[in-house]
Amino acid sequence: MFPEAQFIITATDAPALPGAYVLVIALDQPLIVTAPKMRATCCRPAAISIAVRRGPGGLRARLSRHMRSPKSIRWHVDRLPETGRVDGAFVFPDGNECALVARLSHLDAPIAGFGSTDCRRCRSHLLAWPREGDS
Repeated sequence: MFPEAQFIITATDAPALPGAYVLVIALDQPLIVTAPKMRATCCRPAAISIAVRRGPGGLRARLSRHMRSPKSIRWHVDRLPETGRVDGAFVFPDGNECALVARLSHLDAPIAGFGSTDCRRCRSHLLAWPREGDS
C-alpha cells in the first residue's frame, strides 16, 4: 500500500513526481497559530511537528517552497518554519496524504483542522512527534 519512503534534506533531492510527503519541522519555541476557522493553539517547544501534504506540481516543487525562506504565508504549514526549522521530509511518490495521516494516527494531532480544512476524513494534517521522555 505504501512504497518505501525516502528521506530528503533538500528539495533538489526529491523526485519531480506527484506524491505525498511528511515534512519534519523542529520547533524551537511554542507555536501559536491564529488562522481562519482555528482558535489560537499552542504546540510544545522542541516538539517535532509533522505536516503531511500532497503536492501539486510534484514533490520537488512543493518541497522547494516549504524549504525556502523567507516566503509569503499562503498555507497553514507556512507558519511552522517561522518558529523552527525544516529538517527534511519523507517523500512518497504517488502517495496519498490521508492514508499517511491514518498510518500515523498514533501521533498527537495538536491543532484540529490544520492543513486539512478541505479534507472530510482527517481531523488534522499536523502531527506531533513525542519528545524524549514523553509517554
